[in-house]
This record gives sequence, structure tokens and C-alpha cells, in this order.
Amino acid sequence: MELNETATTVREYAATIPGATRLFEQFGIDYCCGGARPLAEVCEERGIDPNAVLVGLNGLAREAAEAPEARDFAKMSMTELIEHIVSKHHVFTKSEIERIERLFEKVIAAHGDRHAELHEIRSDFNALAAELLPHMLKEEQVLFPYMAQIELFSSRDAQAPAPMFGTVRNPIRMMTIEHETAGALLSNMRLRSADYAAPGDACPTFVALYEALEGLERDLHEHIHLENNLLFPRAVAAE
Repeated sequence: MELNETATTVREYAATIPGATRLFEQFGIDYCCGGARPLAEVCEERGIDPNAVLVGLNGLAREAAEAPEARDFAKMSMTELIEHIVSKHHVFTKSEIERIERLFEKVIAAHGDRHAELHEIRSDFNALAAELLPHMLKEEQVLFPYMAQIELFSSRDAQAPAPMFGTVRNPIRMMTIEHETAGALLSNMRLRSADYAAPGDACPTFVALYEALEGLERDLHEHIHLENNLLFPRAVAAE
């Protein structure tokens, strides 16, 4: 059923439609302290076309209702798999790190005195971001281009030029260790947050922070699976 009700409050949409908080942030709509106001009223005040917001909300609602088609990643070429990892998982991770940093600022300012666990979770998150950002850069600039080169030369029955790191096994070993570090930090955050269960006094922004962290964890699990279990073994075999 299409959403067309602008009298519904921003908070109600944020609570019932997965991803709505991210959409509201893109439009600059306050779903926290001002979330009890009707969508139409907020849009009028900010000069936003409410129909544009409803289009976005409808898209998110359809995505949630429709089960995604399974993709057979095992049948992809290494180059196709790399493109998928970068365009979907790397882009998402970088974007979410920036968004979560902003959410932490707001939530700790409002709740940090009463919830000491937020400071511990933020410390783990900062360590995770410091691990992931250079990790993805090394993959995009060094490791993935070499893997694509391996595949290209293999299709021509030729051997790729020897890389500066000797063999693809060496950077893969380092990437795998860094994946394990990231996994440990994700586990720490889940433990400290009691499985991302927002406390009773949590505001919508607090809830959005935990939802974002859990979404990042879910995406990273798939991301790391594609690399560790599909891409990396294929690159070793192809070399």
C-alpha cells in the first residue's frame, strides 16, 4: 500500500519504516526532539516538498516488504565481485562511519552522563573506523587492482607481473588479520550495548544510533564473508 499521509508524524514513520531515519537526515528533518510533529508541518517549515519525502519512504517500505533476490556471488568473476564489494560495502561503510560519528556526538551530549557504556562503545567504534578506513583504501588502491590484473592475464594465458609484495598471499594475510580485529570490535560493541537494546530513557536519536551500529555490523559480516570466503581464495588459486 502506498504511503500518502503527510499528517502522520515524523516519529511514527521513523519508528515503522526501516531506513527512514537516514532518509530524514538527508532532508534535514528532525525525527528526535521535533519528531512528534506531522510530516506536512515539518516540510512546510523547511521548504521541503512532502511528496519527495513520501516517495523516499515508499521506496524504503517496498524494499522492506520485498525479499531481495539471491545473487550467486560464486559465479561472478573476481572483477565483478570486487566491483560489488566496493560499490556496495565500501561505499556503505564509509557513509555509515560518518553518519554514526554524528549520531554519537548528539547521543553522548544528551545521555553520556547517565550511560557510561556509550563512551566505551564509542571508543570501540573509533578503533573500528581507524581500522576500516585505511584497510579499504589499501584494498582499493593496491590489492584489488592486482587481483583484477591476475584475472586479466589469466584470461590471456599469461602471468601477471610480480607485485612489490611478492605474492597475493601476503596482503591477504594482513587483510584477514584486520578482519579479525574488526570482528572483535564489533563483538565488543554488541556486548556493551546489550545486543543493541536501547534503554528505557533512550530518545529516537539514541535508538537510531543503535540501529545504525547494528546495520553496520550486519553489512560488515556480509562484506568480510565475500572477501574471506570467496574473493581471497580465488585470488590465491588464480595467482
